[in-house]
Amino acid sequence: MTVKKKTRCVLAGIFLVLIVWTVWGNTALERNTYTIRSPELPDVFDSYRIAQVSDLHNAEFGDRNQRLLEMLREAEPDMIAITGDLIDSRKTNIAVALAFAEEAVKIAPCYYVSGNHEARVPEYRKLKAGLEATGVTVLDDARVEIEISGKSITIIGVNDPSFHADYLTSDAAVMDRKLSELSSEDASFTILLSHRPELFDTYVAHDMDLVLTGHAHGGQFRLPLIGGLIAPNQGLFPKYDDGLYSEGNTNMIVSRGLGNSIIPFRFNNRPEVVLIELKELLSRRYVGELSTILIMSALSKSSGLKI
Repeated sequence: MTVKKKTRCVLAGIFLVLIVWTVWGNTALERNTYTIRSPELPDVFDSYRIAQVSDLHNAEFGDRNQRLLEMLREAEPDMIAITGDLIDSRKTNIAVALAFAEEAVKIAPCYYVSGNHEARVPEYRKLKAGLEATGVTVLDDARVEIEISGKSITIIGVNDPSFHADYLTSDAAVMDRKLSELSSEDASFTILLSHRPELFDTYVAHDMDLVLTGHAHGGQFRLPLIGGLIAPNQGLFPKYDDGLYSEGNTNMIVSRGLGNSIIPFRFNNRPEVVLIELKELLSRRYVGELSTILIMSALSKSSGLKI
């Protein structure tokens, strides 16, 4: 075999491996877990688990999304957050979205916010009504309280700025107005569901404790040592494309999402389900017990008593 033929065989082999890797990487679900600690979290919500589903874009993982649903069941979440683009504006299929929702609500209470793709289609009202009929809580610029044993956390959901944006108003200004109306300084630990990660500075300005977002698709093509290549509303080499970002008291998680849209495939960027576990920064009960022990120890030393 000549050198030229060997080279062609090697290149063909590499090309075949890349094709197999890409196909597998677009269908093999991955679950990533984050632990969020906060002193503002009520003790009864310690170990509270949230599963996040984002940017499904009418994709199906198994018949009627059974593989996706099974991954959610295995996560045993206390709630499921759906952070936009459940449908795709280029191939809208309300039935697929509702079939997923009907099964997801059997796993845990579901909270949904819209994405930019919902804003593009006239069927959004039908989707919203269908989701509500299945038992999903649709948060179109709304807030709810989740209560356990008399203590609560706040969930705020905002619909995508694309529903409201015009040429004179930036997405950041739209989001700022929404959060000014929905947030409260005396609110409990607050979770914001919003499709857009690029508005992180606005979330920080409103002191959101935890923000769950999507939209960036993980940068679509993930490059070793670099990260995502391109994302909507961020362009090349996006700043917020995957994982956890923190500033001040605000933590934001960006899901890589599940489906694809204009770019029909992703590379080195598996579709993911995010699982978040909430933890107290330091248990108030533990602090109280520790304080009691230290006080008693100090008293015993000063009096010569043993405890």
